[in-house]
Amino acid sequence: MSGFKTTTLRCLLALSISLATLVAREVGAAETAAPSVAIHFTLDRPSDASMAPFFLAAKDGRFSAERLNVSFNSATGSPEALARVAKGDSELALVDINELIRFRDKEDSAPVKAVFALFNRAPYAIVARRSRGIEVLPNLDGKTVGVADGDLSMRLWPALAQQNGIRASRVKFHKIGAAVREPILSAGQVDAVAGFNYLSAVNLRDRGVPGADLVVLRFADYGCEAYGFAVVANPAFAAAKPDAVKGFVRALIAGINATVKEPARAADEAAGRIDGGDRDLELARLRTVLADNILTDEVKRNGLGGVEPARLERSIDQIAQDFKFRKRPTAGDIFDDQFLPPVSGRLVN
Repeated sequence: MSGFKTTTLRCLLALSISLATLVAREVGAAETAAPSVAIHFTLDRPSDASMAPFFLAAKDGRFSAERLNVSFNSATGSPEALARVAKGDSELALVDINELIRFRDKEDSAPVKAVFALFNRAPYAIVARRSRGIEVLPNLDGKTVGVADGDLSMRLWPALAQQNGIRASRVKFHKIGAAVREPILSAGQVDAVAGFNYLSAVNLRDRGVPGADLVVLRFADYGCEAYGFAVVANPAFAAAKPDAVKGFVRALIAGINATVKEPARAADEAAGRIDGGDRDLELARLRTVLADNILTDEVKRNGLGGVEPARLERSIDQIAQDFKFRKRPTAGDIFDDQFLPPVSGRLVN
């Protein structure tokens, strides 16, 4: 009889273990099958190598690992991208943080905030020809600079000129189309052009202008405090799904670290998303972005994605020299750091 009881107990124990295993598997499967959060991510301009960290994060499955289903789309500029986020058509977007500062001053504007600063230094620059007598910023006195419509760098020019003792009236600005910015400089029709440090200079070298004849006058090197491109979030989405925003930021940080480690692979991924993209050209562009705009001393010290509030305040003051605020925003109105990992999770590997 005791043998029968023992056998029965063993059978019951085996059955219990099997049921427990089955339940655990079902729970695990349910967790794995949890629906991912859809994020429509808007880029404020056509794709280029500066966006490689996003593309590499997608390629390497970083977003899906955070249970995010991220789709990319493009806008015609930061104002349009901000409008999409404000309306809720896009949950997140990449925009110029300096355009966000102006956007927040509009009457009844949505309280959109940046949650991650991709560019620690704004890409604003004036690209000039040494053969036209330009070596440093004050050499622009009496020169002609081509400026495309809507160029945000010009919003900070008054502050930059004042800070460097340049009489703004002595610099002639010639309005041009963005498509002819590099051609007219290479043809010698202007002495310099305003643009981004990683676009115009690289494009001009690609057009055959000798690198030794080009000088890139980065605004950041002459006292411009501005941050650059940043990820902004729809306020309702950020409040309802903070973990999704945090997951997006973590995935982006992983994408940046992968880009730093493998810039050639990142450039390949970016070029593949550009119609007629040139891998070597995008790699040159990416190396410039990493060195000049992303991996700054501030980032090496404080980690990726954050801002120094005092510096952001100073950059708002510089914008105010050309832009009359109805109510000047504060750094806290522009940037929300609650979605950032601790500094230890943001240091560049």
